[in-house]
Amino acid sequence: MELQKPYYAVIFTNTRTDGDNGYGQMAVDMENLAKEQPGFIHFESARDELGITISYWESLEAIANWKANMDHKIAQKRGIQDWYSWYKVRICVVEREYEFTKKN
Repeated sequence: MELQKPYYAVIFTNTRTDGDNGYGQMAVDMENLAKEQPGFIHFESARDELGITISYWESLEAIANWKANMDHKIAQKRGIQDWYSWYKVRICVVEREYEFTKKN
């Protein structure tokens, strides 16, 4: 996927509390909701002991609007109360990218 540069990445790194407590469904719902937002580009996520979710956006304004989305604000509050023991959010400008794909 070749994107118009620069664009922005929101990197959400976290550790979870024990138990699901509705987290799995919320994660699916938030991914789907993010995809509907103006300025959304792409989403990647991985979880082991440390969770990393990266969402890509066209502008800082699109990121601010996503953060202010009411359903997302509810999920943020639940995250602090129920789902995360720690998290950090980083907002970065992506100026360059490259990738490798193995040919069979």
